[in-house]
Amino acid sequence: MTNMPFFTRDGETFHPTEVANGPWDPKSLHGRVIVGLLGFAIEERHSGPEFVPARLTVDMFRLPTIDKPVQVTTRLVRDGMRIRVAEAEFVSGGISMARASCQLLRKTQNPDGNVWSPPNWDAPKPADIPKPTDPRLGMNGKWATRPIVGQMGSLGPRRLWMSEVRELVAGVPMTPFVHVATGADFASPFANAGDKGLGYINSDVTIYLHRLPVTEWIGFEVVNHHATDGVAIGECWLYDEEGPIGTATVAALAQRKPMAKAPPPSL
Repeated sequence: MTNMPFFTRDGETFHPTEVANGPWDPKSLHGRVIVGLLGFAIEERHSGPEFVPARLTVDMFRLPTIDKPVQVTTRLVRDGMRIRVAEAEFVSGGISMARASCQLLRKTQNPDGNVWSPPNWDAPKPADIPKPTDPRLGMNGKWATRPIVGQMGSLGPRRLWMSEVRELVAGVPMTPFVHVATGADFASPFANAGDKGLGYINSDVTIYLHRLPVTEWIGFEVVNHHATDGVAIGECWLYDEEGPIGTATVAALAQRKPMAKAPPPSL
């Protein structure tokens, strides 16, 4: 990857770069980089090849700005033979802005017998889909997309492939888990946007994974959106090019503030 990363690192301090900004305020951080960095720290400090990060929940209760350095503190809540639980806190400018909880499960063998599962989606491969001409789909270079069916805010089925085009942390290749964690925030606009635009801002992201992706493209399929009194939930099933990998679910609040004007193409 040659594009500017979302963060540079100095010891245990992470410095946001100009491409880490979000859609609601050009001076704030994008939710995707908050979720991604919390997942990055948990995996780096508490995971291992024998464990699957089966669930990551991130609560985002303040909006960090891109001009403040970030520290991520973690602690191991439980280190059992089969279940490991870790927590992390996202601190920007000395103030707690978000927190995460991750449950890591040791790999074993499936039990005997068959259990019903939904069928795999019948989506074309990313290589067989033309590159979109609208740069807004990838927020002007923050990620790459290959639309399958529907579009943001269309009333009907929505499916899309997404791939990262830059490192989360400079000099550190994205692992499969960090790849999913960084992209998962997309479930909010993809599931919650309507025919008059995106009127919700998500306050959390929860990812469930039964396996890690083995390809660089992550598929999003909207399977749920409901809202009452300005409180919404949205859900996407997640795929890689070999099949289903899990889900991404978000809680969201009605947001009266319009999105910031789209920035020019990113570096």
